[in-house]
Amino acid sequence: MTTVWNGVQRAQKDNTSGCGKIVETRTSVLLARPMVFRGKFCAAGLDRFALEYTEPEPVRILFNKDYLNVTTDGGRKTEVMEVGGNVRRTQAYFSRDNSLGNLKKNFEIALSREPGLYVMKMTPRTESFRRKITRIVVKLDAEKFLLRSLEVDGKSGVTSVFRIEMTSLNSKIPDGTFDVYRPK
Repeated sequence: MTTVWNGVQRAQKDNTSGCGKIVETRTSVLLARPMVFRGKFCAAGLDRFALEYTEPEPVRILFNKDYLNVTTDGGRKTEVMEVGGNVRRTQAYFSRDNSLGNLKKNFEIALSREPGLYVMKMTPRTESFRRKITRIVVKLDAEKFLLRSLEVDGKSGVTSVFRIEMTSLNSKIPDGTFDVYRPK
């Protein structure tokens, strides 16, 4: 586990930005067939990201330090949320010096290998996580320690699997990519 954790920390330091493609597949016993969302994303550091789903309907999600914007309805509707404090608390919990200890305290973690991947299957130990999550599966590239997929099995019966393909690392991201609406 230490090898994987050190690799992830190194990847966060070595890669200041990245862009790629994402496919989210949602399944549930309530759905006649899986819902599949396709799009692209860019991230810079831990405080800015842009995710734009193009299928089945356009949805744009932007985060820039304190504000999250979710734009739907063909760009006609944008919900603005101030989430910076929550994001910083989560980052401090999961991506700082004590983060590995925090994960081990809250999740039973089974680490395995698949060809070219590290696979972490995480089952909640604590009630605060067990109330909402049945299991999380994280797949990391075994060489670069970049996220390749994330599966979240929710207590609601909905499972979301995010498949991630990085297309560029440490490249210049166009100005305006992370511009969010901030209320006055």
